Order: sequence, then C-alpha cells, then structure tokens
Amino acid sequence: MSQLVLLDWVIVAFYFAVVFGIAFWVIRRKQDSTADYFLAGKNVGWFVVGASLFASNIGSEHLVGLAGAGAESGVVFGHLEFQASIILLLLGWVFVPFYARSGVFTMPEFLERRYSPAARWYLSIISIVGYVLTKICVTIYAGGVVFEVLMGIDFWTGAIAIVVLTGIYTIIGGLRAVIYTEVMQTGVLIAGAIAVTAIGLAKIGGWSALYDVVGSEYFNAWKPVSHPNYPWTGMVFGAPIIAIWYWCTDQYIVQRTLAARNEGEARRGTIFAGFLKQLPLFIFILPGMIAHALSKTGELTLDEPDQALPVLVMNLLPAGLRGLVAASLLAALMSSLSAVFNSCSTLITMDFYKRIHPGASDRQLIHIGRLATFVLVVLGLAWIPLMRHISGTLYLYLQSVQSYIAPPIAAVFLLGVFSKRVTATAAITGMVGGFLVGMLRLIAEINKGSLDGALLYFASINFLHFAALLFVFCVVLMVIVSRFSEPPSEEKLRGLTYATTGAAEAARSRATWSKLDVTLSIVLVAMVAAVMLYFRG
Repeated sequence: MSQLVLLDWVIVAFYFAVVFGIAFWVIRRKQDSTADYFLAGKNVGWFVVGASLFASNIGSEHLVGLAGAGAESGVVFGHLEFQASIILLLLGWVFVPFYARSGVFTMPEFLERRYSPAARWYLSIISIVGYVLTKICVTIYAGGVVFEVLMGIDFWTGAIAIVVLTGIYTIIGGLRAVIYTEVMQTGVLIAGAIAVTAIGLAKIGGWSALYDVVGSEYFNAWKPVSHPNYPWTGMVFGAPIIAIWYWCTDQYIVQRTLAARNEGEARRGTIFAGFLKQLPLFIFILPGMIAHALSKTGELTLDEPDQALPVLVMNLLPAGLRGLVAASLLAALMSSLSAVFNSCSTLITMDFYKRIHPGASDRQLIHIGRLATFVLVVLGLAWIPLMRHISGTLYLYLQSVQSYIAPPIAAVFLLGVFSKRVTATAAITGMVGGFLVGMLRLIAEINKGSLDGALLYFASINFLHFAALLFVFCVVLMVIVSRFSEPPSEEKLRGLTYATTGAAEAARSRATWSKLDVTLSIVLVAMVAAVMLYFRG
C-alpha cells in the first residue's frame, strides 16, 4: 500500500474530515449530566444502536484476522459470526428488559443490584484489566501496523497518531461522539470490504470457480470432533458461552443498548446488528478464501494467511478503491479503540470513583470520565514499545484469557436473571472459582511441554470444549453453594429476575414488542439456519 496515490490520500483525508465533523457536531451539544456523557443522553435510536454494536465489534485486527482465517481454514469461522446474530437476539429479548428496568450505567452495577457490591468490584476489576491487556494494546498495535503497511508511515508515528486522534474526540464528546462516528465508520467499513470481495470474486471467476479451486473442505463449517482447533462440538457448545459473555454482559458492547431511548429501540438495534453480523462471512472471510485460491492458481503470492487482505488490496484494487479500503481499516480501528476508551472510563468513573465519592456532582463525574480516558490514552502510548516485543504466541495467550474468564461471568448473568434462588455468595464463588480454574488451565497450557498424564490432558483439551466444561462447572458450583447459603429477599430482586418481575413491569416490557420485531427475529434465525446448512460440507 505504499502504492497509494493522490486520489487514495484524498479519500483517506475526507474520511478523517467527516469523523471530526461528526465529533465536532456532537461536542457542541450539551453534556451536563452523566447520562449525556456516558450514555449519550439515553436518547439513541435503533439504527445508531445497531450500527454502533457492529462497528465496536469489528476492529482492524478482527478484519485482517478473519481474512487470514478464511485463507487458512475456509468458512469455519462463520460459525462465530452467525452465532453472534442469535446471541444478539438473546441480548435484545432477554437481557435488555432487565438492564433497562434497573437503570444501570454499567454491567458491574447490575451485578451489584442482583447480587452484592463484591460482585460489582470483581467484574469491574476483571473488565478494566482485560481491556488494557487485550483490547487497548492490541488495537493500538494493529493501528501502527495499518499505517506502516498500508500507508508507508512509520509504525511509531502511526500508532501515536491513531491513539491521539481517537482519544481527542472520545475525551471531549463521550459516548455520543463515539456511537455517531461509528455509524459513519460502519458504512465505510462495509463499503471497503464489499469492494475487495466483489473484485476478488470477479478475478477468480465467480463463486463456482472459487469452490473448484479451494475444494469442498474450505466450504465446510462443520469440522469433525477430532479437529484440533474448531470441532463442531466446540463451535456448538463452547463458542456460544463465550459469545454470551461478549455480546450480553461485556460493558464494551452492552453500553450501546443502555444508551437507547427506550427498551424497544434497544431491542430493535440488536436485531439490526444481528442482520449486520450476517455480512462478515461474505465480506471478511470470503476475501481470505479468494486470496488462497489466487495463490493456488499462481496469480498472487501469499506467504502467510494473515497477509490475505493486504495482498488482495495491493494486487487487485485500482487507485481510489485502495484509499477506500485504507479508510475502512482505519474506521474499524478507530471505532473499536474509541469504544474501549469510553467503556473503560465509564467503569472507572461509575464503579470506582462514584462509589468512593457518592456525593460527586454530574460535572465532577464527567471530568473524571475525561481524565480516565486521558489516562487510558497515555497507557496505550506506553504500551506501544512493549507491543513491538510481544510475540505472536504471547498474544494468543493474552487473547485466550478471555475464553477462560468468559464462562464464569456468563453463568453468573444467566443464572442471575433466570433463577431467584442463586445467592451473592454463590455468584462470587462461581466467578472466583471459575477464574482460578481458567488460570490453572492457562498456566498448564503455557507449560504443556513439560507435562504428562492427567495434567497434559487438562492442558490439551480444545479451548472451546474447555469453555463449555468450565461453564457447566460454574453452574453446578453456584447451584450447590446457593443451596447452603441464605437466599436473597424478594424486595432486593424485584424486577431483576423473571420470577420477581411484577405483572405491571412485564406488561410494560411486552408493550415495547412489535410484530415487525418478532417477524424480523424469526427471519434472522431462519437465515442463520439456512446458511449454516448450506456450509455443511
């Protein structure tokens, strides 16, 4: 992408102009309350909620990684993308009503309402540490690489620029600036990806030609149980557990639904995001398969799977479209980075500062939120030299931490809304016990070469199978502990579980349902089923 010409640079410059134009428009609006700054005034419509959910999820490393997965393994990663559509419906129809009724700013705050302050502290700490160690540092590193590889700009200059530019509008504009810029970034991201896919398919000769070149195995999303990485059992039973944690309980994602003007708009936004999540298989994974096919026919050289997207861009796209793809990668990067900055500052402000200073005014809390974002920007900059020395193996271990902390948190939230008998003691026991088992697995995995017997088997279980087993362990542990601990009062749980939601509250929630929402949800499920049946090998 050092081949960028003037037209490409004009398109990239126009992208930045629009981003900061939107941010400036948002900044001019009043932000006098914490709801204004952290939840965009709780006045966001379904289209913005859905686009923001999609843009927050798709980072540049996600986009490049999906193309690499397509080049290496074909459509199997489509499982994760299509499962996300179903889990988004779970967020909208099951979790959103409880979040909306509770009036919370953060997911840890919901756990405090449902369980105890200790549960809130635990999830807040785990979330913030996880964001800093994985999302922030990895996204910044990816930004430096995007600038260096695609634009010929020095890694350090690019990484610093992306952090500073994203940090500026996130600090000043809060969540409203984040989500409204994400709407535009979603359009740019999809347009760039469609351009790569369409030109790539035309180059290889169409869908049938692609199938003939890569073979049926690349079109099989259902790998055997013995598959070392993506067995169908792991995809069906383990991956959804991680997806529930990510889409239904992670502040980074759920904060967008909390900003909706009402429960109906939040639910409709999740349905819209579910339809958008049908796209990644076709516009992110498919280009990787095309790159693999073109390398097999000798029309391009692909040394590593993760080079699939940049190689396609450099070899196939004309001037102008290269600039569009560069802008789409920057859009993916900035949307993810701004989302994690804002979500993390919300956790720091509302779950720590406000609890320590309960009398703090809204203006003080907004100042703390901005200060927290600034500190995160500085931490991100400090990470850059370290990220240059982190190996790919260590990066994978850092990412696997999410797979090991997800099952306990998913269990606590699911049991929390479906059972009134689960206690605060059980919640803490489940989260801490599950975390310790997950960390034992991580340590064993790192030292697998020196293990044998049962420990080697423990370290070698497929990570998706392990996620499913860990979830079952946490559920059983919480049920047992709940049987031997004092149940919470009905008053404390009012409106927070299905069993303790009154008739009037349930009726208000049902009043937000519409025939269109129900119909679209059924259509979405049918689409997922049809596509997954098509890719059955």
